[in-house]
Amino acid sequence: MKILNCGIVALATLLATTSLASAEGELNIYNWGNYTSPDMIKKFEDKYKVKVTITDYDSNDTALAKVRQGGSGFDMAVPSQNYLPIWIQEGLLLETDPGKMENFKNVAKEWADPEFDPGRKYSVPWAMGIVGTVVNTDVYKGDINTWGIIFNPPDELKGKVNVVPEMIDVMDAAILYNGGKKCTGDLTILKKVRDTLLAAKPNWIAMEYGTIQKMGSGDFAASSDWNGSAFRQRLANPKIHFGYPKEGFVNWSDNLVVLKDAKNVENAKLFQDFMMDPENAGMNSGFHRYANGIAGSEKYMPADMKDAPEIKVPDEFKSVGVPSQTCPPDVQALYTKIWTELQK
Repeated sequence: MKILNCGIVALATLLATTSLASAEGELNIYNWGNYTSPDMIKKFEDKYKVKVTITDYDSNDTALAKVRQGGSGFDMAVPSQNYLPIWIQEGLLLETDPGKMENFKNVAKEWADPEFDPGRKYSVPWAMGIVGTVVNTDVYKGDINTWGIIFNPPDELKGKVNVVPEMIDVMDAAILYNGGKKCTGDLTILKKVRDTLLAAKPNWIAMEYGTIQKMGSGDFAASSDWNGSAFRQRLANPKIHFGYPKEGFVNWSDNLVVLKDAKNVENAKLFQDFMMDPENAGMNSGFHRYANGIAGSEKYMPADMKDAPEIKVPDEFKSVGVPSQTCPPDVQALYTKIWTELQK
């Protein structure tokens, strides 16, 4: 009997030190708000008997700051590709090797070995999109394919423009509008950017993330925004349209990662593999209305996504899209300085 008791104690001790023991039944995901399909989560919960809790954040900076503090209690997060190298360099992520998971075969070739996560050692695709403009064409009937909507609004839109306050997105847009290149440290360009932003701000009604609701309700008539958000707005109001700024726009992706201090590692790995299944990725895209990097997921998406103007970039604008990238720290510091002044 003593031998049996010792064995039980030893086994309990062993289990307590493994991720399997701590992972059983739970998964805590830290993600952008309104960005996760409830039906897809229920499917995962039912399949693996895991209770999923999702906590929202509203920006890359918010998420990074929270995770940097440590002890967040989250297992997973969904940083954008221009922030992901920072998470990796700062040792915030667990190397889960998604490239060796069963469903990695479904990752589209162009997303299998991205510059921001070579070999997919840490991340799997979640969604991808574009930063552009969104306009209620009942209010303004002119050209919406320009950052002038935001930085030099026509009279019809003055006092009715929102700016989604994702710092890098806004800085990129202002740089492209002023003829610069993404991640530029050119002080001449950045002075123009600063002046453009400060001059434009009095014409804005707000700097908020909640565009799906407020564009639909008419509180905003125009905004900088992401294409999936614009898609959902148009479904509610067909007069709302997405613009592809001719000065240039940024193509981005968000990616699912596991935190270094995750308590539920095995369940997190299961979820990464689960999200590389075409049916599950398609279900998620059907909710948030963005494309994803999983080949074959299209057939599981709503039919209206196939040729949606927010998803299918018009031929005349394909050449002006630029990929999102991580700017050098000294350039980031310059952007932050301008951004801080804009917030005053």
